[in-house]
Amino acid sequence: MPEVTVYATVSCPYCRRARSLLERKGVPFTEILVDKDPTRRAEMEARSGRSSVPQIFIGDRHIGGFDDTAALDAKGGLDPLLGL
Repeated sequence: MPEVTVYATVSCPYCRRARSLLERKGVPFTEILVDKDPTRRAEMEARSGRSSVPQIFIGDRHIGGFDDTAALDAKGGLDPLLGL
């Protein structure tokens, strides 16, 4: 299973939805709280080209935010990327 990284903040509702989606799928992920460490926010922006959270990566592939990830899942494209 590839490494999944979620850049998030503590209080963001879309971040909670992203966490929930991955947890329902039984996917382990590393969560980086960018509101706790500004240097990690700069890292997220450099990797994704976006400043909003969440930003989700599977391996080195940028999936996008929660809406992008949910849309990919609805089309059946998320599970293969996760190795499910």
